[in-house]
Amino acid sequence: MRTAITTMAVAVVGALLFAGAVQAAHHEGGEWITLFDGKTLDGWKISKENPESWLVKDGMLAAESGRSHIFYNGKVGNHNFKNFEFQADVKTTPGSNSGIYIHTEYQDSGWPEKGYEAQVNNTHKDKRKTGSLYNIKDNEETVAKDHEWFHYHIKVDGKRIVITIDGKRIIDYTEPENAERPDNMKGRFLSSGTIAFQAHDPKSKTYFKNIQIKLLGD
Repeated sequence: MRTAITTMAVAVVGALLFAGAVQAAHHEGGEWITLFDGKTLDGWKISKENPESWLVKDGMLAAESGRSHIFYNGKVGNHNFKNFEFQADVKTTPGSNSGIYIHTEYQDSGWPEKGYEAQVNNTHKDKRKTGSLYNIKDNEETVAKDHEWFHYHIKVDGKRIVITIDGKRIIDYTEPENAERPDNMKGRFLSSGTIAFQAHDPKSKTYFKNIQIKLLGD
């Protein structure tokens, strides 16, 4: 009987340790976490500039009007991300321009000054196309099509940013230790911050869904 009890105790302790390890792994960000529920803007904050630009339509986050930005301010990671993987499905209409900001922070108006912009542009006149790390390391090749969903993946690990579109690596950039920026880009550095999306202009219509993040260890 004593042997059976001892064996059972060992098994219980082992199970608890395993559960603890699983919980720790989850806490460290071993799984994808959804940031947009497809129904509401809960967990998101729209800038005061043209807030009508942002809509929830058919499970999508839609940017359909003048310049405006929407920032994640929910509970995940206390909306302050450092090392992470981000993914979303994106669709554009002809001539549309948009962007995904990382390591940024809320602004009432204007282009976000903090962090980096990952470009969304398939046929807009701007030469910086989808996948560009805007005005830092640009891609001038069209890698996705209007009216078709494409998969946008961004990984930030230390000083390195990798942008992948539909499984194809477009940008692999490591921020130099002594990087310098002009005055109009003085906030273009890695630090930590939230995620934001851009509504660029009244003619640009861009859609996002399946917006998720995976938190990585420091």
